[in-house]
Amino acid sequence: MVGSILEYEFMQRALIGGALVALICASLGVFLVLKRLSLLGDGLAHVALAGVAVGLLTGIDTVLSSLILTALGALGVNETIKRTKVYGETATAIVLSVGLGLAVLLIGIAKGFNADLLSYLFGSILALDTTDLAIMGVVLIIAILTLAIFYRKLVLMSFNEDIALTSGIDAQFIDKIFIIVVAMAVVVGMRAIGILLVSALLVMPASAAFQIAGSFRKTIVYSVLISLACVEGGIISAFYLNLPPSGAIVMLLFLAFLASAIWRRASGRAANKRAMVTRTR
Repeated sequence: MVGSILEYEFMQRALIGGALVALICASLGVFLVLKRLSLLGDGLAHVALAGVAVGLLTGIDTVLSSLILTALGALGVNETIKRTKVYGETATAIVLSVGLGLAVLLIGIAKGFNADLLSYLFGSILALDTTDLAIMGVVLIIAILTLAIFYRKLVLMSFNEDIALTSGIDAQFIDKIFIIVVAMAVVVGMRAIGILLVSALLVMPASAAFQIAGSFRKTIVYSVLISLACVEGGIISAFYLNLPPSGAIVMLLFLAFLASAIWRRASGRAANKRAMVTRTR
């Protein structure tokens, strides 16, 4: 059955691209959820929409224009959190609103939506080309190197930033690097499942993994496995059922989160029952 899928080059590229995006977003998403910046992906996605509109209006490559604007938006969130008294979700909401407002203005100047802009909104994973895959591969390497180099510091900063600062860690520099890599993930993710749904790839696998993992390292592993399974499963099911791939991927991610939450609740009840039996002996 899967063999028939692999006969088509566009499906081969879709499966490879989906795997690359799954790896990028799932690994970064664990730290976003832990740092309580789950909305950051959604906020940056709206900034990316403005970047796409800029590219379509000016003739600049849309990936480049959206990457530049999204990176600036990510740094804007970081600076707002550091220099004002607002929380991360508030800073994200501000950047989201500004990005969406700018996108609406640019779309108005362009006299409405066009087919290219719609493909970025809802994703076009079946239309990925070798250039897209190359860009995704580069972003994956950057993400892996960033996490490998700053892993211990990122973990400490995520759990307790005050202790990280007293330990001499340059938290501001690491935060800027990390948030720019997240911006890259959003830009490549929008090509796969669209600007409106890319935050699901950053948040849902990590949220599901936190429900069932017993350690932080296992959380990252489970997040990657869940993301890979849902992305590849969504692409395959969309092929055979004639469904939009992005929607199928997100629904599988939601089912994975729901299943993990049910499993955690069931395992918690079983543990409580065993504890009660032990106490009564």
